[in-house]
Amino acid sequence: MARAIWSGALNFGLVTVPVELYSATEDHTIHFRQFQRGTSDRIRYRRVNERTGDEVPYTDIVKGYDLGGDEYVIVEQQELDEIAPGRSRTIDIDAFVDLEQIDPVYFQKTYWLAPAKEEFGKAYSLLIDAMGKTNRAGVARFVMRGKEYIAAVRSGDGVLVLNTLLFPEDIREPSKEISKLPAKKQSQAKELDMAVSLIESMAEEWRPEDYHDTYTERVKQLIDDKRAGRTVTPAEQPPEATKVVDLFEALSRSVESRKGKKGGSAKKKSPGPELHDLSKSDLDDMARELGVKGRSKMNREQLIDAITEAGGPPKSRRKAS
Repeated sequence: MARAIWSGALNFGLVTVPVELYSATEDHTIHFRQFQRGTSDRIRYRRVNERTGDEVPYTDIVKGYDLGGDEYVIVEQQELDEIAPGRSRTIDIDAFVDLEQIDPVYFQKTYWLAPAKEEFGKAYSLLIDAMGKTNRAGVARFVMRGKEYIAAVRSGDGVLVLNTLLFPEDIREPSKEISKLPAKKQSQAKELDMAVSLIESMAEEWRPEDYHDTYTERVKQLIDDKRAGRTVTPAEQPPEATKVVDLFEALSRSVESRKGKKGGSAKKKSPGPELHDLSKSDLDDMARELGVKGRSKMNREQLIDAITEAGGPPKSRRKAS
């Protein structure tokens, strides 16, 4: 079971609900240690005084703010603690806003809020239902680990969800940071109409279970292959950029290809309801077993078509089903 990383009270109006905060996400990426090439010698990092070369104990390290020109303001950790926000134990909702009004760029990390005790379940459930019915999120402030956060508290699937948000000063302006942005309104009407048609032809319901970390899977496969002494096959190179003069033609072919797939699906041998019932992750695995090329760039329907054209699910899969 997960452990709470913060506990306190959620306040809105005159309603107070004691809650606990749990991390809703976890890091599943593969982590490597560093070695010197050709040896089994580990590479380790030490805190070293750059003038003397001596290692410095953590307790003797202070922070310095760079003023430029090798001039620094030295700050002790105790001084930071003294001016930091107090050790607040409340999540105070200041206002409720429509979820659609919050630009996704502001979302930082996701947590779950749970009632601290079963006796607070009624008030907790009331908050879930009320926010779900209004489709609004409570904008709140709270302090965790000596740092103040702004957060959006919203209704989830049977749980209150808290998303920490970035402050406006944390968001960069793309026009100031990127010099290669094109001028606005460069699109021609016919190209725009064709691009809209392509987007509509590729429209699907959002199914998060269809998406998974294929790169981590490739890394695991690389490790397994090297451990077993097997030959490592490089992945396909990405396609070249579409030339401006070929843009409309490429869009047209893409739309026609989508129409052909939808129109010709009735003529093809039915892939069987079992393929349509599978997640994109399972379809990816099937395509890999069948040696389907370019599968990493395919959506769910394209994978079903490719598996069908390759002879259907592998025999091992058929038996398992």
